[in-house]
Amino acid sequence: MAINFPAGFLSYAEEWEKKINAFIEWRPDAPEPAEADAPKPAPEGMPNSPAAGVPPGLAEFPFAVKDNIAVKDFSLSCGSKLLEKFRSPYSATVVRRLEAAGARVIGKTNLDEFGMGSSTDNSALGRTNNPWDLERVPGGSSGGSAAAVAAGIVPYALGTDTGGSVRQPAAFCGVVGLKPTYGAVSRYGLVAYASSLESAGVLADTVERCRAVFSIIRGPDPLDETSHGAPAAAPPLYPAAGTDRPAGRRIGVLSPGAIARALAAAAEAAGGEGGALEAAAQASVLEEETRRGFELARARFSELGHTLTEVEIPSLKYGVPAYYTIAAAEASANLARFDGVRYGARPGCAENPDELVDKAREAGFGAEVKLRILLGTFVLRSGFQDRYYLRAQRIRQGIRRSFESLLGDGEYREQAKLDAILMPVFPSRAFGRGASSLSAFAQKAADLYTCCANLAGLPSLSFPASVEGGLPVGVQILGRAWAEGTLFDIAGGYEKKYPFPRPEGYRAFWS
Repeated sequence: MAINFPAGFLSYAEEWEKKINAFIEWRPDAPEPAEADAPKPAPEGMPNSPAAGVPPGLAEFPFAVKDNIAVKDFSLSCGSKLLEKFRSPYSATVVRRLEAAGARVIGKTNLDEFGMGSSTDNSALGRTNNPWDLERVPGGSSGGSAAAVAAGIVPYALGTDTGGSVRQPAAFCGVVGLKPTYGAVSRYGLVAYASSLESAGVLADTVERCRAVFSIIRGPDPLDETSHGAPAAAPPLYPAAGTDRPAGRRIGVLSPGAIARALAAAAEAAGGEGGALEAAAQASVLEEETRRGFELARARFSELGHTLTEVEIPSLKYGVPAYYTIAAAEASANLARFDGVRYGARPGCAENPDELVDKAREAGFGAEVKLRILLGTFVLRSGFQDRYYLRAQRIRQGIRRSFESLLGDGEYREQAKLDAILMPVFPSRAFGRGASSLSAFAQKAADLYTCCANLAGLPSLSFPASVEGGLPVGVQILGRAWAEGTLFDIAGGYEKKYPFPRPEGYRAFWS
């Protein structure tokens, strides 16, 4: 189904794109998809779906796709020189389901190379700017998707979230970002970075549009054995017809102060070896504007009738080391295929196969990708797995159990103490470049607030709480496995009372 762009849209989009450079490939005139066997938008067996067919706000609308998700005949560069000229021969399941619902891809968005970064400055194919301030980063690694939505070029976009790569750029750009329950959305067609952590996610201009997109892309896929449907006892994605959304939810507040205290205690216990933990504690302290935004969100949730309770999860202090150990190990295995033989640009000449691989990776991979591959290779070495990788997996299980003790397990065998947990997304608002940039270490340490949802496999929804100092401040609510409907209800109530802000120059073309 062709898209009839509103009058003035194309010139508006092109003007924004010149300023923010959100797209690696911009094709508003792309032909309609020819695949007739796309999966059904609403797989059978889901707790519930929109009352009648495709939800409003999707059919005949354009959307963008992060350039590590396959779209047939489009670029699939992953933001890397190694794959700069690679074209995808097929489409990911998430894309095909949206196309089956009548939506159409109009471009592939920029990202940190292979999803490794927090700024989108790690892309080898250009730098994306934040629509709120062109001198600041849009976040990462799904920064191009977030910027395109924030500027109004598309009403929603697909991204991937391995340790916060949807939620953090959503917070920086003032849009809604969903990281679903692990397994709720098919990963078929995603270029793997860390397979046990990453999920396809959604960035959207409103909570209801994000819910609508999720209702289409979720569900089991025979092409991805990690995907499956929600249990029958899971909360419905949409309230039943004729019923109101439950009010007065029980929300735990994981305050940044509690996390900083846990990190400081761990650094003190480590004695002379606690320098890195002490630095991580300092990097995780919220800047004043972010703290004000978080406290404002907390106060507003109380005004909306929710019951807020302070909670602490001491094991989170080990979240970042565990996350980067597991992610790097899986990345070193997943990126082994990019060798200039099977995938990737091949060097002009090489004396032997080993030299060919060395030259291909030396020229094709950026510094951050090389660093993570080396780290992953190190922690998987014989004699080091028990010390690093397997220990990180044990920490991961401990973090999951800590969240389940508050939110309940994914099988819904017990009554939960809380409906959601309110957390910051990142210690600062969108940071600048050069002297005003965060160090690489600080950016990694700040993943503490987002990576634990990936370690536990739980859903989390980021949305703008307020504007402080001219920039949006995002917060996130983390929920029980398969309870995305609950998160949408809570955030939707917030948006209804406190409409989300838009950057200067924004125009709403998509109702």
